[in-house]
Amino acid sequence: MTSHPAFPPPPGARAYPLRTARGEFAVVDSSPAAGEEGRGVVLMLPGFTGSKEDFRLLHEPLAQRGYRVVAVDGRGQHESDGPLDDESAYAQPELARDVLAQAEALGGPVHLVGHSLGGQIARAAVLLDHSPFVSFTLVSSGPAEISVSQQQRVKLLRDALAVLSMEEVWEAIQAMGPPEEVGGPARGLGDQDQLRRRWLGHSPAQLLATGRQLCTEPDRVAELAAVPLPFHVLSGAHDDTWPVAILDDMAQRLDAHRTVITGAEHSPNADQPLPTAHALADFWDGIGPGPSKAAAGTP
Repeated sequence: MTSHPAFPPPPGARAYPLRTARGEFAVVDSSPAAGEEGRGVVLMLPGFTGSKEDFRLLHEPLAQRGYRVVAVDGRGQHESDGPLDDESAYAQPELARDVLAQAEALGGPVHLVGHSLGGQIARAAVLLDHSPFVSFTLVSSGPAEISVSQQQRVKLLRDALAVLSMEEVWEAIQAMGPPEEVGGPARGLGDQDQLRRRWLGHSPAQLLATGRQLCTEPDRVAELAAVPLPFHVLSGAHDDTWPVAILDDMAQRLDAHRTVITGAEHSPNADQPLPTAHALADFWDGIGPGPSKAAAGTP
């Protein structure tokens, strides 16, 4: 992790490297608010071109509800190290094993939340081993590959990364002004300097490998439905990456709790953070924290 982070952590949270059996991962970690009884631990995974900071508006309201929230940069994302050229390091099973190691380092079991790409990586982790998790929430994350329009944008990005530097691609993104999943740096939380620094922190190999995953992901909903966990499918009222009707159908197939956040699009955590936080906490409150272990992972 850099000693001069682009984004200061939100009030009541701290940034540090979480030590795991698979290396260190940059996290932002917030504890329950003073006087609040701890109700559980939450592990949050960001989407494509995103970072742990995409959840920063959720920390305070979830702390007020008694939840410890740990948002993580995955391997090769923003402030977590990863190879620059070796795409094999970002194969989905490798990223899934990273998630299992993160949950173990936090003392598990944890409530797992994955936004977009993070939801598909989280799903792969749950399918490998569901025991570290109390529940699983998919935020704007669909059953299979992304929409055709978004696949076209990912291809543009991958083609650009093949011939341009990360700095040159950043400039091209600003000129194109694409929507958030592919042009995430142009639409994220923060000013342009912060978003530029975040973009430049990403590994090109991570973007290439995970962009390919988004365009080829198979439908694994039937496998997931067989896992004995409570599921929650949360999204905005409009989504160009996975149409809301597809997310509705996935929720039915999973027998999942379903939340649609009015006034939000692909990133309800940023578009409407308070309703999103309350919907998450309401779902977890109905489940409980799961069996408790020692609070590991705290330096």
